[in-house]
Amino acid sequence: MRSDKLFMNGVHGNGVLTAGVRQVSVRGVLDPAKLKSRRQRSWGVRASEMSKNTLNPIRAIVDGMKLTPNPDKPMISLSIGDPTVFGNMPTDDKVLQAMKEAIDSQKYNGYAPSVGYQKSREAVANFYSRPGAPLEAKDVILTSGCSQAIELCINVLCNPGDNILVPCPGFSLYKTLAVSLGVQVKLYNLLPEKSWEVDLQHLESLIDSRTACLIVTNPSNPCGSVYSKEHLQNIISVASKHCIPILADEIYGDMVFPDCSFHPMAPLSSDVPILSCGGLAKRWLVPGWRMGWILIHDRNNVFGSEIREGLVKLSQRILGACTIVQGALESIFNNTPHEFYQSTVSFIKANSEICYSALSTVPGLTPVMPSGAMYLMVGIDMDNFPEFQNDVDFTERLVTEQSVFCLPATAFEYPDFFRVVVTVPEDMMMEACARIREFCARHYRPCSTDSNEIDQ
Repeated sequence: MRSDKLFMNGVHGNGVLTAGVRQVSVRGVLDPAKLKSRRQRSWGVRASEMSKNTLNPIRAIVDGMKLTPNPDKPMISLSIGDPTVFGNMPTDDKVLQAMKEAIDSQKYNGYAPSVGYQKSREAVANFYSRPGAPLEAKDVILTSGCSQAIELCINVLCNPGDNILVPCPGFSLYKTLAVSLGVQVKLYNLLPEKSWEVDLQHLESLIDSRTACLIVTNPSNPCGSVYSKEHLQNIISVASKHCIPILADEIYGDMVFPDCSFHPMAPLSSDVPILSCGGLAKRWLVPGWRMGWILIHDRNNVFGSEIREGLVKLSQRILGACTIVQGALESIFNNTPHEFYQSTVSFIKANSEICYSALSTVPGLTPVMPSGAMYLMVGIDMDNFPEFQNDVDFTERLVTEQSVFCLPATAFEYPDFFRVVVTVPEDMMMEACARIREFCARHYRPCSTDSNEIDQ
């Protein structure tokens, strides 16, 4: 039937053109105009605007550096915030045993609910409940590491065109996540001369009608600071005055030196709702296990059902938290010996003191002693190192000459500083500091004011 119709319309079954009729084949019309149009078409696959707007400042800076270590000196990397890199800070055997038991049980090989197993959420709630800030399983959402917890919180609180308040210096991921969503980042100053406390006046000056969230990092990456209860209360007061919810990044919670205390923000708040983000990564020294959580502290029902439902829906986009680690959580919380935590903190404090003492006597450098976390920030008096343009140039040459890599603080929006990770073995810490001293001695130049003081 089809061939007959084609023939009757002036085309033979072999596609031969008859007078006054367009060429047709048995497979359809071969319109020359359409053929030309098809030939002119080209692939137009383009990256999304979100992907174009996504930038990790650390990667952008480090990838652009010319890092060629001195072949005569073994490399010492003080740049990566991973306590497992050198093998000198293993997790506790009880943590490993909990994982082995979870695997052997074969109960956790399938999918879990998007927000996590009920029993695992209960374990987190029980471990982190405090007087004045009680938690139930419904207040916990398990995530793939603390990074995903932060992402979900920013996503649920912010719309394109909103802005968030972020510490400076601060963890670069906040900006990466916000800007990719079309959310503006406003940087509030931290004060190195006050152990990196928040400049409250500057913080408050940044708030406007589109401010959707205040991020507080305590203990701090990259500063290693730990805020007092009074200072946290002052921060909460600013948020309360302007009705701004708080995202509390507390991944380093309780990773503080013995002479100070960690105060979670939630028990200090009477009216400001707080989303607290944490995880296993740092305190239990297992960042690769990718287990984090959001603790929902909804003061006066400000969040109501909408924010909770929003977090649940966002968690359903990708099933994130590892089920085997979820199965091990209760045992990890209940059975990890206190001595393990003490040992970790003692080591980090000792290394921090070694680094601080060694670099305090280096002309041109000003280290700021931390109180927790795994980091120490060092100021560079660039006027005393005139051959270097900035902290990126300084740290790049430090690698070239001394094979020591510290992260330039430009990656944290804070130029003329560098960050030292203090989780390396003690002998390596001492060697790195000796090389930094040698490097600075070679390149240090007194300023004119220094020369005048010397002459006097």
